[in-house]
Amino acid sequence: MQRTTSRGTSLLAASAALLIVAACGSGATAAPVASTAPAVSSAPAASTAPASAAASAAPASAAASAPAASAAASAATGAGTGQVLKVALVCPSAKNDLAFSESMVDALNSMQQQYHLQIAISDNQFVVADAGNVIRQYASEGYNLVIAHGSQYGSTIQQLAPQFPKVSFAWGTAGTTYNLPNVFAYQAASNEGGYVQGAMAAMLSKSKVLGVIGPIAVGDAKLYVDGFVAGAKSVDKSITVNPVYTGSFSDASLFAAAAKTFVSGGADVLTGTAQAVVGAIGVARSDNLPWFGTQWTQASLAPKNEVSAQVYDWTPILKQMFTAIRGGTLGGATYTIGLGNGGEVIQYNSGYNLPASVKAKGDSLIKAITEGTLNVPQ
Repeated sequence: MQRTTSRGTSLLAASAALLIVAACGSGATAAPVASTAPAVSSAPAASTAPASAAASAAPASAAASAPAASAAASAATGAGTGQVLKVALVCPSAKNDLAFSESMVDALNSMQQQYHLQIAISDNQFVVADAGNVIRQYASEGYNLVIAHGSQYGSTIQQLAPQFPKVSFAWGTAGTTYNLPNVFAYQAASNEGGYVQGAMAAMLSKSKVLGVIGPIAVGDAKLYVDGFVAGAKSVDKSITVNPVYTGSFSDASLFAAAAKTFVSGGADVLTGTAQAVVGAIGVARSDNLPWFGTQWTQASLAPKNEVSAQVYDWTPILKQMFTAIRGGTLGGATYTIGLGNGGEVIQYNSGYNLPASVKAKGDSLIKAITEGTLNVPQ
């Protein structure tokens, strides 16, 4: 599945500003339930009514919820085939971040009608303690599935899941369910797309210096960085590719500073992973350098600079979770998206003039990874 965004390049400055502000404060917003979904007493507030700052630690639906005991008792209802499945998503950045959060938001929204989902979304939950309160609130309201979309939420899920045995929890990107029967775990084999794009980057580079920026060396971020380095080295062992981790998923200014340092050191191709990549993309665009994206396409921010992007599609694993829950299995499984199962797609940007030989290299690597003839190092 390949998707593109319709945002104009003018979003670059606005997105960067939004992310920098997000690093200083917390907010939660709830997505409105589509008109096709039956209304219930705990439905989240419409998006036209912004949540107050004081309510940032709880989903907007909390004000209209039934008593916790009554809601929790009904958690297992509505989960049968054809019945409404109540799904809550808690994510660390804006739901339109052109990165990690948007990939999951898009997947859920695309499945809403077919799978009879009632969806509530609390975004910008980068403060783990606040996110924990939101997750607890959704569980107490009787949501069938609460998705904590961030590796930083693992310990929170480990603590809360035993307290709500009739609620399914999912979290990623990580591979452990903590041996809890109502916890699903999911992860992305982002090293696969990283490897493909690293190889193409090495072929495009004239200086043989690549700039690779990550947030924190965990989860799919570290996998992508490691895969990109390995892919570049597979083309040219002498190439200089020394990744830098900024220590923040949301601070776009740190990504911009790292990108500028790379460029001053001779890097002529850039890549990065996290919602803060808008800072680095700005540098790539201003210096007219190739950019490789991951998690989501960022071509709308740099239509002439993004070469390709590894786009996440969580629908294959969400389908498995929904089927399991409706069949009475609330957790205990780990799922992985990758190039082979369609959960990851290398999306080429038509606005970038990619040499045929470089694209052919990318396509051949995708084919080899998909068919299992090439095992990407982790």
